[in-house]
Amino acid sequence: MKKKFILFTTVIFIVLVMSLLLLSACSERDTSIVLATTTSTYDSGLLDYILPVFTEKTGWDVRVVSVGTGAAMQLGRDGEADVLLVHARSQEDAFVADGFAEARYDVMYNDFVVVGPSDGLISHNTNVATTFTAILEQHLPFVSRGDESGTHTRELSLWSKLGFDPTDNEGYIESGSGMGDTLGMTAEMEAFTLADRATWLSYPNKRNLIIVCENDPELLNPYGVIIVSSTRVQKGAELFVDWIRSAETQELIRSFGIEEFGQSLFFPDSK
Repeated sequence: MKKKFILFTTVIFIVLVMSLLLLSACSERDTSIVLATTTSTYDSGLLDYILPVFTEKTGWDVRVVSVGTGAAMQLGRDGEADVLLVHARSQEDAFVADGFAEARYDVMYNDFVVVGPSDGLISHNTNVATTFTAILEQHLPFVSRGDESGTHTRELSLWSKLGFDPTDNEGYIESGSGMGDTLGMTAEMEAFTLADRATWLSYPNKRNLIIVCENDPELLNPYGVIIVSSTRVQKGAELFVDWIRSAETQELIRSFGIEEFGQSLFFPDSK
C-alpha cells in the first residue's frame, strides 16, 4: 500500500511539473516573437539599441535570429520566424507573391560601399560600374559573401548589370559567411568586397582597408519588414511592425550611430 501511494504521488508530481513547464512555454510563446533578420542590423548594434525600447513599451520580448536575408526568408517559409527584417527587395516581393506574407513595409535604408586596400590600385570614386570593371579587368582579389544574403544578392546584381561573370576573375572567392567575417577575410587578403556601410563603420579591425567607392545611387540599400503569414503570435508581430514604423522609432533609428561615428548608420524610410 505504501509503495502504491509513493508511486501515485510521484506520478502526480511529474504531471504537475510537466504542466508547469508547458504553461511556462506557452506563456513565453505568447509574449515573445522571433525576428529573423540580417547580420547587418545585428552586427552594427542597431537591434541592441532599439529593441529594449520595444520590450519596455509593449511587454513583448524579441528573440533575434541573425542570418543572411536568404536564410531569414527560409526561416519564414518554414514557419520558424514571426517577423522578417531584411534587405533584398526582389526576394521580399517574391516572398509576398508566393503567399508567405500579406505585405512588405518600408522601414529604413542605408547604402553599400566597396572597400579595398589603400594602395591606390583603385582611387576613391562614386561609380560602382567603374570600380567593378577595374576589379575584373585587373584580376584584383574580391571576397564575396556567397551566402544568398541581401549583400550577396546586390553584388551579383551589380555584376550582372555590367554583363560580367565575376568568376572570370581568378581572384574572386566566396567566404560563405556574414559581413563581419567577410570583412576580416578581405582585410587579411588585402582584397576588395561589397559591404553595408553600417557594418563597415562598426567593424573594429579594418587594417589597411578604406572605402574606394560610395554614394552611387546603385548602392542604395533599403530594408523592409514583413509579418510571416504562419505566425502564431499575430498580435505581437503586428505590434512590432507598427512600432518600428512609428515616428518615435524612426527617429530612434535615425539617431543610432551619431554619437559614436558622427553619422547615422540607418535612415528612416517608413511611409
